[in-house]
Amino acid sequence: MIRDRGNIKWTSMMLPEHVKLLRHWSESDAYQDKPELDEQRLEEINETICLAMEHHNELVFTYYKNHFFHTCTGYVHYIDPIEQTLRIVNEQTDSRLQLSIKEIVDVRAT
Repeated sequence: MIRDRGNIKWTSMMLPEHVKLLRHWSESDAYQDKPELDEQRLEEINETICLAMEHHNELVFTYYKNHFFHTCTGYVHYIDPIEQTLRIVNEQTDSRLQLSIKEIVDVRAT
């Protein structure tokens, strides 16, 4: 029976720079691309947000941040036209989120 050291014999051959690059490559491989929204889709998102603010409806936001998609649920409390951000309030968890308009990918009513 051959007794082998497994991966131990190969780790000594790897330089720390190689290990760092491989880890970075592995992380960046999981990154997702941000989709480009056309004018029609942006108008639909804008209309959905305005109607939800008017009728105080809860929305589900999908946004793109740090190379990944995230979702949050809440009410639009305020739209800041100067900073181009939305302030979203989730009443169940009592949390607040400031979301850039440029990060929004999808908005749906609950």
